[in-house]
Amino acid sequence: MTIHAKTALLGSDWASNLRVEITEGRIAGLQANVPPAPSDTCVDLLLPALSNLHSHSFQRAMAGMTETRTAGRESFWSWRQLMYRFLDNLTPAHIEAIAALTFLEMQEAGYAAVGEFHYVHHQPGGAPYAELSELSQRVFAAAQQTGIGLTHLPVLYTCGGVRQEALTGGQLRFGNNLDRYLDLLDATRSLARQAPADTIVGIAPHSLRATRPGDLRALIDNVPDGPVHIHIAEQVKEVQDVQAALGCRPVEWLLNTLPVDDRWCLVHATHMTPGETRALARSGAVAGLCPITEANLGDGIFEGPTYVAANGRFGVGSDSNIRISLPEELRTLEYSQRLRDRARAVLVRGEGSVGHALYTGAAQGGAQALGRDAGGIAPGKLADLVAIDRAHPTLCALRDHQLLDGLCFAAPDGLVTDLWSAGRHTVRAGRHVARDTIIPAYRRAIADLLSRV
Repeated sequence: MTIHAKTALLGSDWASNLRVEITEGRIAGLQANVPPAPSDTCVDLLLPALSNLHSHSFQRAMAGMTETRTAGRESFWSWRQLMYRFLDNLTPAHIEAIAALTFLEMQEAGYAAVGEFHYVHHQPGGAPYAELSELSQRVFAAAQQTGIGLTHLPVLYTCGGVRQEALTGGQLRFGNNLDRYLDLLDATRSLARQAPADTIVGIAPHSLRATRPGDLRALIDNVPDGPVHIHIAEQVKEVQDVQAALGCRPVEWLLNTLPVDDRWCLVHATHMTPGETRALARSGAVAGLCPITEANLGDGIFEGPTYVAANGRFGVGSDSNIRISLPEELRTLEYSQRLRDRARAVLVRGEGSVGHALYTGAAQGGAQALGRDAGGIAPGKLADLVAIDRAHPTLCALRDHQLLDGLCFAAPDGLVTDLWSAGRHTVRAGRHVARDTIIPAYRRAIADLLSRV
């Protein structure tokens, strides 16, 4: 397979009339300043596709259901109670249909891969399914149907709070002790061996409030390689509770206690001191930022300038999936900084294009977080590629060096014309190739789900 792009991003440079040869899901060769061959897939603007580093796909079906104010102040914690009630009615078939829709929407938005932070493991009430990996199997099936690159992150969830409270209510569907979790991890790895070659399995201790410290240490000892993702310091109350229970703030405790390095992704990391922010950057780990969800839940604003100045690595994820929009995720990240600091062009070191810094930073950081050999257009890399309609009115007046600024700050959704996930051409002419199957299946699943709620 060969793609011909009128314009393409190669690192920090722009190439014209680029032919990209793809073999076995990877970029085999590049030729610039050449005409297209008759068999080429011709596109306008070609970019490395981003990896969506943090998703709870089942929450897509909740979008719009939690935006009504009730007595008292609405917060993350009241949202979480509604999420638990929703969980009581989800079946394996629902989870598969919702995941398929979510992955389709991600690809149409320009994401080639997803880190699925998967914590719904059991039946309502907490009893395991006959096959422990039943719900992971449903996520794998959705990834297979859509062709998205999957880094599956089974979650270890052992307690209901930092005081190691027992699990209750909706949490019972999440819970495993360490031994059963390791069994689940083995079963999930078996699934990955039957999946496309770019499929990866990592681990995800949920958070310091839901994973016992001893279990967390033992898990890291048992799994010495591959991605490690953890929720951390998302909420002020979480920081206060962890500090009271463990004697340290969450990020401080993690960095002082465990060998945090470039295989780690600290999701949210919203409430950090300047010292923690710089220490996280030095660790080589990725800050997993989810600006749309963090704004929706009222979490707070990541300390971007300090982190970027320290050469910190970051990527973006759609988390609750209330809205799946790659440009909006990046612009929300930058605009939150501008609103807080009353400044412009914040998340770029020194001088240069903010859009370029946001897009390429998220491409490289997201790929690192997912353990995925992607994030750029270069020989040997996975062919995670996205084509954009440069003729759209929001982009057609821009010079090459302004294109990523236009995409991040001016463009609407719907500019993706084509997308490849490890060479799988899943979006063509702006539509996912399985859309006509996935959308009706999702509607049937939601009708059944709503009849149960």
